Amino acid sequence: MVCLVAGIIWQSSSQAAQYDYRTYGAAEARKVVQQPKRWITADHSKHQALQRDFTSPEEVTAACLTCHNEAAMQVHKTIHWMWIDPADTERKMGKNGLTLNNFCISVHSNQPRCTSCHAGYGWKDASFDFSSAERVDCLVCHDSTGTYKKFPTMAGYPVKEPTPFGKETFVPPDYRVVAASVARPARDNCGNCHFYGGGGDGVKHGDLDSSMLKPSRDLDVHMNAEGANFTCQRCHTTEAHFIAGRSYKKPAYTERTSLIENDLVKRISCESCHTDKPHKAGHKANDHTDRVACQTCHIPAYARVLPTKISWDWSQAGRMKEGKPYKIMGAYDRPVYDSMKGAFVWATNVDPEYMWYNGRMDYVLATDSINPTQVVKVNRVLGDRSDPNARIFPIRVHRGKQPYDKVHNTLAIPHLFGKDDTAYWKNFDWNKAIATGMAAAGIPYSGEYGFVSTEYHYPVTHMVTPKEKSLHCGDCHAREGRLATLEGFYMPGRDHNGMLDKIGWIGTLAALIGVLGHGLLRTLSRGKQE
Repeated sequence: MVCLVAGIIWQSSSQAAQYDYRTYGAAEARKVVQQPKRWITADHSKHQALQRDFTSPEEVTAACLTCHNEAAMQVHKTIHWMWIDPADTERKMGKNGLTLNNFCISVHSNQPRCTSCHAGYGWKDASFDFSSAERVDCLVCHDSTGTYKKFPTMAGYPVKEPTPFGKETFVPPDYRVVAASVARPARDNCGNCHFYGGGGDGVKHGDLDSSMLKPSRDLDVHMNAEGANFTCQRCHTTEAHFIAGRSYKKPAYTERTSLIENDLVKRISCESCHTDKPHKAGHKANDHTDRVACQTCHIPAYARVLPTKISWDWSQAGRMKEGKPYKIMGAYDRPVYDSMKGAFVWATNVDPEYMWYNGRMDYVLATDSINPTQVVKVNRVLGDRSDPNARIFPIRVHRGKQPYDKVHNTLAIPHLFGKDDTAYWKNFDWNKAIATGMAAAGIPYSGEYGFVSTEYHYPVTHMVTPKEKSLHCGDCHAREGRLATLEGFYMPGRDHNGMLDKIGWIGTLAALIGVLGHGLLRTLSRGKQE
């Protein structure tokens, strides 16, 4: 459920110019002054296959494949293409499977809207041909002009003529210019989808939004535009179009290995570059790395510039004012109520919640039974105190209310987007919308629905602060500290145990007596020598 928002896109560090790509139409795109790109091994403007005008994006892909003849097959094996976790196809984990969330809930029956961020063209329903090579979208990741843009409701296609969407007007890209200017992916290529998940800028992730296009050192030390200026691929290393990172049940990495130990390791963990002893020799913080993730101290808050959505209540949707849908705008110039979507809560500078996390997650699928009398964890991080691979980790928790089947006790899939009479946003009829969505997913629906409270968890891994702004000992080792609710272990400063306190005080007193006694003996012995 991703909304592609037009705006000013920052080019990579070697591209000095900033411009609003909405001002460039097909003809004007040719006038964009190109700055030097990140290093490439070929100037694509000189390739004969690209020296023509293209009438469709599929033609561009076909031209790309004349040289990059393995690329489409490589992309086909990735989660960016299938939207199914390749590590767990049995339970169909993924957007195109039976995994849900508590934002816009599910892809099924809503494809033209959701797939505006698919790395392909034309996925408008379940009949999409995932084996098609020409349907792969090369440009969404490799465009360097900033003029290539998918339309939010056209199943991954750009527009063919200027088309308004809200306050924006999308213009057709000049495929010849874009294809001749392809380069290695820059930060904005990834951000065009990942910054706008959930329907807007910063809505879903909290630690990923457009402020990360050109962040300051205080916002992110690694991606600081005037400092290290890392691209996403610096950590999310890529091989044969497979981008390293966590996907549903598959952890981002299975071993915390540093490049010092193995210079072929994929750089996806903090230890890859910083080792498991990142602080100066003798620093107490080095004793924490086996139980506390680096992110816990070095990402004290997320959504530090732009607001993120921390609650979405679908049960309040459908209200009318004078017979018409309406919105109520709140702080941050964001809606706190929308007849089509329900009620929202927004926040900035949000403290994460802390949980034991071993890199794996579990999900409630649309076919799994739930207990509607309790808060349903649509997904949850795995790991506990006894797990040697688990660390205390910062987690963003998004809370909501969403529909469920009251007879089968399963989470419901509503048909939210579309112009047909069964789409919820068309007629505000939950029964019709759920019946259509469940049928599209191949799941039976009883005809009776209700709403259940849910939680969705995201590990927080971006917006890494400088060391001087990281958490300090007292932030956690305190009665009401950051880890006040994390149970299962004793932590000095937070917990008190009568016996341990007595032993500690006895030890302290014994040490004090020992020091005083030693000093007294030294004084007496010196007097005798004199």
